[in-house]
Amino acid sequence: MKNNHINYIEFRAKDLLAIKAFYTKAFAWNFTDYGPSYVAFAGSGVEGGFEQTDEDVINGVLVVLYHEDLALAKENVIQASGTITQDIFSFPGGHRFHFLDPSGNELAVWSYQ
Repeated sequence: MKNNHINYIEFRAKDLLAIKAFYTKAFAWNFTDYGPSYVAFAGSGVEGGFEQTDEDVINGVLVVLYHEDLALAKENVIQASGTITQDIFSFPGGHRFHFLDPSGNELAVWSYQ
């Protein structure tokens, strides 16, 4: 993995069973469940996942970058006039934070640490 490269794409979905059935049938993707509200996919050309939500999905894509030093990446985002929307938190597999770019696009940065 390389710092500052897109590493993962995360979508939102209301019904994980329906979303898995659709992408399996339409594109032959493979899935791994991580609890009742998250499923990761493989076989799409880029790794990603679907997070279950009860809210309406308007812009359901979260692009996730990788950086080995989350504190440095967070500081770089702040110095570049980005807005932190979720501070560094842990999840199965590592830690990450979310931010808005100057146009209001939400992205995330993750690391194993």
